Amino acid sequence: MAVLFIDPGELRTELALETCSTVPDGLGGFSETWSETATVFARIEPVAAESVFGADQTLESVTHRITLRRRDGVASGMRLVRAGRVFDILTVHDPDESGRYLVCKVKEAGA
Repeated sequence: MAVLFIDPGELRTELALETCSTVPDGLGGFSETWSETATVFARIEPVAAESVFGADQTLESVTHRITLRRRDGVASGMRLVRAGRVFDILTVHDPDESGRYLVCKVKEAGA
């Protein structure tokens, strides 16, 4: 197994790691509340961008790969936020099973 090498200086983008809580709205539904659980430093790499046209509208989709130092509690369903940009976490994995880094596949919300 190849060991992933990352220059620590590449992990320089500050992101807020947020988790979602749901609160009943009293009408059978719920509202979402996002709260910051940690500040992390990471590397953001664009992976793909696509535009799909259908039903008289264009749907844009942008995915990124975000690499950060390993920490417990990072999971799909959470999000990373930077300067008004929101990255929904789709998957999280340890790329070389060394326990040093996590790689998150994310989709940029509103892109």
